[in-house]
Amino acid sequence: MVNSVLINPNDLTSVLLRLSAAVLIGGLVGWTRQRSGKAAGLRTHMLVTMTAAILVLIPAQIKSAQPEASISYVLQGISNGVGFLGAGVILRSSDVESRQLKIKGLTSASEIWVSAALGACAGCGLWLISLMGTVLMLLVLVVAKRLERFIVVGEGDYL
Repeated sequence: MVNSVLINPNDLTSVLLRLSAAVLIGGLVGWTRQRSGKAAGLRTHMLVTMTAAILVLIPAQIKSAQPEASISYVLQGISNGVGFLGAGVILRSSDVESRQLKIKGLTSASEIWVSAALGACAGCGLWLISLMGTVLMLLVLVVAKRLERFIVVGEGDYL
């Protein structure tokens, strides 16, 4: 598994392919969000996936005694950093008269997180995970949204 992650620093084709795949993944997901008028759209997702790919490519190209450990640390940092970015798209509001709390942006925040993970997979050259993750994410975004119409929501149960 590590062999697909580590690349020759001079293999520009592999680097370009990995970064392009990350941008394509972000573009596919971001396009669906942009089309729906959501907070995090095309450019945001493309930049998140590309950044994650770049960040995992850095330790993969640096010669070190434990490149697997370096990549692991980068993945942890990406996960934490993207969590803060996702928190920025979550909006909380309340209606004083009806005393209802409304929270928006949870799906966008979740998408940013998954996009970063998919970008990291592309950066590591984990093509099958990148492809399957992207397809499943798009299915969740499209199909689950349609299924939500049939869910009966109780008072205070839905965010």
